[in-house]
Amino acid sequence: MDKVLSLSVSPHIHSGRTTAGIMRDVLISLAPAAIAGTVIFGLRALLVIAVCVASCVLFEALFNMIVKKDQTVGDLSAAVTGLLLALNLPAGIPIWQCVIGSLFAIVIVKCLFGGLGHNPVNPAITARVFMLVAFGSMTVQSFPTVVDTVAGATPLPSIAEGNAPDLAELFLGLTGGAIGETCALALLLGFVYLLVRRVITWHVPVSFVGVVFLLSLFKEGFDVVQALSLVLSGGLLLGAIFMATDYVTSPSTAKGKLVFGIGAGLITFMIRYFGVYPEGVSFAILFMNILTPYIDSLTAHKVFGGRKA
Repeated sequence: MDKVLSLSVSPHIHSGRTTAGIMRDVLISLAPAAIAGTVIFGLRALLVIAVCVASCVLFEALFNMIVKKDQTVGDLSAAVTGLLLALNLPAGIPIWQCVIGSLFAIVIVKCLFGGLGHNPVNPAITARVFMLVAFGSMTVQSFPTVVDTVAGATPLPSIAEGNAPDLAELFLGLTGGAIGETCALALLLGFVYLLVRRVITWHVPVSFVGVVFLLSLFKEGFDVVQALSLVLSGGLLLGAIFMATDYVTSPSTAKGKLVFGIGAGLITFMIRYFGVYPEGVSFAILFMNILTPYIDSLTAHKVFGGRKA
């Protein structure tokens, strides 16, 4: 008699997607921001991007060789981490700091916790916070750029004083800031691509940015232009779209994603207005990463036929 019952472990339904395929989509979505950063800040920005990506890939390969693990650089996750880290840095940052940041992101945050899927926090954003704490303001070197300001100077402090840049300049990225955070147009193009490819959902980015906008609107006396300036400035769009949506360190349910985004938006607003740092996106994402297991537990779907604990 033919065997009619087959036992196997989950998953039983496969979408055909691979880790490398998803990471490739993320790299494609980040390409507009990388290109815009190179155009705005010059070839020095391209050098920072190249060093961060190469360092992250090299450190992951070396770590796997040392501990005798199968090579994982082919899944492109190290390249994504390097690119995200570079886009969060000013174009004039010393190259040795890029290498140290890449080492911290890959070895300390990712590999020592077991590799992709096991890291409790986003490697790129954690490395960014580490570099901010370790190197202070990450002093940049002055060099010619498309913008008149030093490449690492974010317009957030100026906006906080009521001197908001032109919205068109903010949208096109003609202001100071990190390599990948200034051009809102490029970041939104990447956001649309990720949505169309169904790599991410709208829940985290929309709730994250929406909370910052609404709270800023209220704090600024319902000045829409000022509130939009705060949304388009700093690393809000870059963080909300590309790092807060990380599969490993963000909640898996739609309700959990909304909680994550709202919490990150609230923390960002509090740090921007009441903290000592002009920007709070990195700290907000890092803090919510730590809370993700608890958010997942509280928003988990009830098992069919079972009772919720």
